[in-house]
Amino acid sequence: MKSQLKTPEEPDQVERHIANSAGIVALGTFSSRILGFVRDVILAGIFGASFVADAFYVAFRIPNFLRELFAEGSMSAAFVPVFSEYLTLHGKSEAKKLARATLTVLFIILLFVVILGIIFSPQILSLIARGFLEDPQKFELTTMLTRIMFPFLLFISCAAWVMGILNSTRHFGPPAFSSAVYNAVNIIMILALSPYMAQPVFAAAIGVTLGGAAQFLIQVPTLYREGFSMALLKPTRPLHPGVAKMGKLVLPTIVGLSVTQVNLLVNTFLASYLPLGSVSYLYYGMRLIHFPLGIFAVALSTALLPTLSKQAARGDLSALSRSFSFGLRLVFFITFPALLGLILFRNPIVQTLFEHGEFDRVATLGTADAVLFYAVGLWAFAGVRIIVPVFYAMQDTKTPVKIAVFAMLLNLILNIGLMFPLKHRGLALATSLSAMFNYSCLLVILKKRIHWQDGQRILSSHLKVILASLIMLIPAYWITTQEIWHVSGKHGAKTLSLVLAIGTSIIGYFAAQYVLKSEELHFLIGTIKKRIQKKQQ
Repeated sequence: MKSQLKTPEEPDQVERHIANSAGIVALGTFSSRILGFVRDVILAGIFGASFVADAFYVAFRIPNFLRELFAEGSMSAAFVPVFSEYLTLHGKSEAKKLARATLTVLFIILLFVVILGIIFSPQILSLIARGFLEDPQKFELTTMLTRIMFPFLLFISCAAWVMGILNSTRHFGPPAFSSAVYNAVNIIMILALSPYMAQPVFAAAIGVTLGGAAQFLIQVPTLYREGFSMALLKPTRPLHPGVAKMGKLVLPTIVGLSVTQVNLLVNTFLASYLPLGSVSYLYYGMRLIHFPLGIFAVALSTALLPTLSKQAARGDLSALSRSFSFGLRLVFFITFPALLGLILFRNPIVQTLFEHGEFDRVATLGTADAVLFYAVGLWAFAGVRIIVPVFYAMQDTKTPVKIAVFAMLLNLILNIGLMFPLKHRGLALATSLSAMFNYSCLLVILKKRIHWQDGQRILSSHLKVILASLIMLIPAYWITTQEIWHVSGKHGAKTLSLVLAIGTSIIGYFAAQYVLKSEELHFLIGTIKKRIQKKQQ
């Protein structure tokens, strides 16, 4: 088979390609997060932090947990690296065969899992939310919601398969914006169906499943334009060698991702014994953390993985090291000020976004506390998103698993130790501390593996970021001392005050970075200028 191996690109070209791709993914993710917040605001207004909301978020956690294993996680750890290797070394024709073989195996496994999940939903829930057994009505509602949402797993996993192919062939737009379509369908279903249902939360569950289907279907036209097929193959033995290779990679990955998700399920299990609303506080708090994490860290990780995989396939560890260093500097450049902003503005943000209808002042304070303790670990959450794809690109899925197991054990110990004095706040803090441990260990191991010599450059960049971020203290102090935040209503004035404070902080941060001659800022400015010049030509 003719090799598709190409001459390596110059470092500057690679970094600009990564930045451009990450920009596209970030824009799509931003659209999705905005629509996701609209959905959450609607749900918060209808259900607040009631037992219905707790039931919905616990029910959604199960298919969402499996999605991490079979969809995003498996695609990132196994499919994209192996598919990119076939595309780079064996050509598009062989890559097409591999894609169809992968879809066939994935579809058969997922169909089996979904059927079992629907049948055994009560048994699964009795394990992860045992506290709900004390309230039969709450447990029955959670069971019904779980069964409605289980098919979401099949649709979203197929969507991730398409996304892996399109990202590897440098089509980042359709996958990035498909998640916005998912949230749009969610919102439409809630608004259209909830008035006609005896239990309005069923409309939200239907929206999840149909949204997953829409996220898959919206990407299919681009897939076919690239010449790929969704026709399933006849299951045969032995498996396609590429699928067999993925199986070896994905098994430790599933264990590792299971560890991460087990942490969340343990949190849910423990939170089910805490005061009413604790599950919802943790959910809404993590949603706010996922806003900067999804837009920047996940976007950059998505853009990095195909490039890292191709560099690893060529054996170019020097280029891989440079790309990783670039990703680490750029993600910290964005996420650290976001971390500080979430901590300083947490009460105004939660109050502005969620304090409507059934979501009262108590729920605002509980959610804001969750945001605080999750936010202290945002830098580590983001760092893990950047560092793990480097191991995946080198087709090493075992190392992240080993570290994740230790992180899970640490998280469990911290959960038990912190939940009693701090309630749901302790569970959030335990998650952050275990993420810091996970990231630190992986960084030490990777530094030895790729002979990484860029530490001084990264340290200098990080210090400039921290220094420039301190400018946020002034607008944060101003906004939190305003009397408007101690009274109900006045949503328009609160929104305007919050936007002005955040806007001032952003302008101040970039101005400070400009004065400090930030390498990342000047890179981004240069990239934007080049894109404008291209459009003008």
